[in-house]
Amino acid sequence: MLGVLWSKSEDTTTMSDRYSLNSSTTQLPVEGPQGANSSYSSFPSSPKTLVQVQSHLVNHDSSAETDEYEEEDAEQYLRFSPSRKIAIVAILTFCAFLTPISSTAILTAVPELATTFGTTGDMINASNALYLASMAVSCLFWGPLSQVWGRRPVNPLQIFILSGLLFWLSTAATALSPNLPAYFIFRVLTALQGTSFLVVGSSAIGDIYEPRARATALAWFLSGSMTGPALGPFLGGIVVTFRDWRVIFWLLTALTGFAVLLITLFLPETIPHTSKAELAGHRYPKRIKMLWQRISPLRALLLPFSHPNIFITGLAAGALVWNQYALLTPIRYILNPRFHLSSPIQAGLFYLAPGCGYLAGTFVGGRWADYTVKKYIKKRNGQRVSEDRLRSCLPYICVITPGCLLVYGWTLDREVGGIAVPVVAMFLQGVAQMFCFPSLQSYCLDVMQPHGRSAEVVASSYVFRYVFAALGTGVVLPATQSLGVGWFNTISALFLVFSGILVWLTVIYGPRWREAADLKYSRKTIEDKQARAEA
Repeated sequence: MLGVLWSKSEDTTTMSDRYSLNSSTTQLPVEGPQGANSSYSSFPSSPKTLVQVQSHLVNHDSSAETDEYEEEDAEQYLRFSPSRKIAIVAILTFCAFLTPISSTAILTAVPELATTFGTTGDMINASNALYLASMAVSCLFWGPLSQVWGRRPVNPLQIFILSGLLFWLSTAATALSPNLPAYFIFRVLTALQGTSFLVVGSSAIGDIYEPRARATALAWFLSGSMTGPALGPFLGGIVVTFRDWRVIFWLLTALTGFAVLLITLFLPETIPHTSKAELAGHRYPKRIKMLWQRISPLRALLLPFSHPNIFITGLAAGALVWNQYALLTPIRYILNPRFHLSSPIQAGLFYLAPGCGYLAGTFVGGRWADYTVKKYIKKRNGQRVSEDRLRSCLPYICVITPGCLLVYGWTLDREVGGIAVPVVAMFLQGVAQMFCFPSLQSYCLDVMQPHGRSAEVVASSYVFRYVFAALGTGVVLPATQSLGVGWFNTISALFLVFSGILVWLTVIYGPRWREAADLKYSRKTIEDKQARAEA
């Protein structure tokens, strides 16, 4: 159906895709706090030329074949030294670890929570689904806010610090919950604050890393958000084996406090320019209207519906997260009876398999996506087509991850293969997912950053993810009990294959979709300038 809309055009490029041939010693201005060509004394070691810039985490962000090419906005990636970029990514990765780990740390403690509050395990799992749904809703607010005021605006209500403090308070309140309604309320409040780490963190990495090195940096960032859900149940299992479940949330409270301290002391503003400056030339009635248009959650919510490529990559990310949470949520209910396990810590050990897979995939998934981009730049004689990045994830989303799900589901369903088979399957699907997420997320940043909507597109992607995470968490137990673990995982695998086919169609037709969007944005920019001149 998508193919009917546009003809195949792999070589089509748009304004945001073009590289220009340049000498490797071309001087570029360094944009500092006082404007272009300032001394930027805060970062004396900042590189001044393309040959000096090393935006890759391990100081080889672009190969020799592509060093002679530069992005049109290359100067924005020269503002921070390599070591400063590493520090920023490290802080953001730690912050990204906290929100997802809070969503799964209680999975091995569900029976204990149910006993404390006099309810059922299904009700506790429903609270976890509500937590994930709240994460999806809050993404719609944090993204547009950071696009207007910055990732870390210089005022008392800094987005990262404010959300971090509220996340810290809500986590502590969860540990003190006297009853089930209070527990539900504090879990929702925690989720509403924590997503700023994910949305604004991804956007900040897009601010400082050029596209040829961006996926590698995002892979490290995503390692925090991906290993968190897998390691959370393991840590929770250790805690509830020896202590009360409330200790889980006190531990998370301490970690969040440390994260807020790191943000306050070491995290700089990363966005090169905010849309707040565009409002300065208008009178207050119109300025307020324009401000609402920019911070409205509808911007991020409706964005995928006007951009087919963004919708498809969001759906693919949602399919991956559906499978992640559908795999992690029922482990204690499926594997404990299957292998006759008796304690929470034994079930928690199974979560290490996907967690180690996510961590192992971090080292190669992002690099593979960036390598694919560089390979096609060379193949196209210096032109970067954003959709080329998506080629790197196709085998993993269409074949490897679904295959691992089928092996996992049917060996458990038929009770064959022993413990080793599901453990290996969980590990391999973790590795495969880390070949997919950096590619999908980098692509979204690549195509929307030139339009100043990087935070919004990240927010819309996370909406897809956590809507499907909430559905997976809420559906998996009753669906598994009704259909069996084999058939449920078969349906999940088919969902992945379907989303992978759509990603393949995006590789083919995406350039034409983006060209149409670029024309629309160009017309809108001209109209805004004319309106400003008339005002």
